[in-house]
Amino acid sequence: MFNAAFTNVNVNFDDHFLLKNINWRINDSQHWVITGQNGSGKSALAASLTGIGEIESGTILGLPENIAVVSFEAQAALIEAERRKDDADILDVISEGTTVEEILNDGCALPDAQKKMVSAFGFESLLTRSFRKLSTGETRKVLLIKALTSNADLLILDEPFEGLDKEADALLHELLTDYSRTTPIIMVLNRFDEIPEFVSHIAYVEQGTLQHSITRSDENAVNEIKQLLHLKTSELNIPPPPVSDTGITIKPGSPLVTIRNGKIAYGDTTIFNNLNWQINAGEHWQVSGPNGSGKTCLLNLITGDHPQCYVNDITIFDMKRGNGETIWDIKQHIGYVSSALQWEYKVSVSVRNAIISGLFDSIGIYQQYSDEQRDIADDWLALLGMQTMANKPFNQLSFGDQRLVLIARAMVKHPPLLILDEPCLGLDDVNRHMVLALIEKICTNSITTVLYVNHRLEDKIKGISNHLSLGDNQSVTIN
Repeated sequence: MFNAAFTNVNVNFDDHFLLKNINWRINDSQHWVITGQNGSGKSALAASLTGIGEIESGTILGLPENIAVVSFEAQAALIEAERRKDDADILDVISEGTTVEEILNDGCALPDAQKKMVSAFGFESLLTRSFRKLSTGETRKVLLIKALTSNADLLILDEPFEGLDKEADALLHELLTDYSRTTPIIMVLNRFDEIPEFVSHIAYVEQGTLQHSITRSDENAVNEIKQLLHLKTSELNIPPPPVSDTGITIKPGSPLVTIRNGKIAYGDTTIFNNLNWQINAGEHWQVSGPNGSGKTCLLNLITGDHPQCYVNDITIFDMKRGNGETIWDIKQHIGYVSSALQWEYKVSVSVRNAIISGLFDSIGIYQQYSDEQRDIADDWLALLGMQTMANKPFNQLSFGDQRLVLIARAMVKHPPLLILDEPCLGLDDVNRHMVLALIEKICTNSITTVLYVNHRLEDKIKGISNHLSLGDNQSVTIN
């Protein structure tokens, strides 16, 4: 019996990786899967259960002493130990190394179960073979048999299905299902479709932190984690614009936006002044600042929705503001997402049609669209992991899913400039991470320049290296 608790734990792994502020409770009635993208810290979290890594702060209490582990690191360590036993250079003899049978018998507490597993995996003919002469998949099977017959109080399996053929994969699922009736299991898995039915809890790790720990029975939470993992790990590229679309072109080398000595003031109150700012194509920007610092006002200067845009020296897409251009001349080049837009988007349309509406700069669909445009919308739904929601009414989506769809709507034309005004406002942690993951994909996989406005500097996005900070004392910092 055990009831383990991680409390504010920081674990250092030889200065190469750091688990940060881990708070986690597990007990012997639970079966966990730890998931996340590559490099997120999944394996590190599992390894910390076995005492690997240096605890810099916090406490880990209540873990059992008898823990069996199967991982790539354990596999490599066993192979390396066998290599060290080879002293042929000293003794002038050929060392065969330890046999499979000897390795399996070392620490075996359930010999009858071992015999059945050896037979089930077809290992009888390999028992006398040197462990060093096994294939990678065969060595993995040896570790699995050894762990499952050790009578451990906790079993930790890091990607146990990797390297196994189809028959062995099915057999392991069956064995683990039986094993789970008596022993808690913690697994590290990349793929949701590999999670066995007996798993009761899911932990999602990102950048060395345990972002979410949920029960398997919470269907909404599970679907959100699946969607987040899809966005984080999907290799899909940003869908292209329709071929029939003539496209939006900007003169090569010209700045997208130039503001000279920008100023917003209301009577005697100045929001900001002396703002000199240039946005070049491919130059992604994060704009931050406290409430009231003028972030949304600045965006409205760019889009033409602020009355003071005509008293400022602003050039947008080679058009100097106030020289006869219409607001639509500007907006056709811009994709825009904000909470205000989400509140206004209350028309009764399907999720697919909400995305297609971005091709017509409309709220809702009021004209016929082509098969090509429909396919493009479906490609965006695939990127979002929302294929099954294509015909669902937009207004029946969760708040976070609506935000993702509206970002896709803003991007469907591949505008030169995508403005995201507080896109994470009102979102819970899971939906916030999904939105951030989608923005990251846009920054790294499209020709669109992103202007990302938020008030939380910790919501940084890979690919955004430029920062404009609006202060609460009319100050402006650009770096």
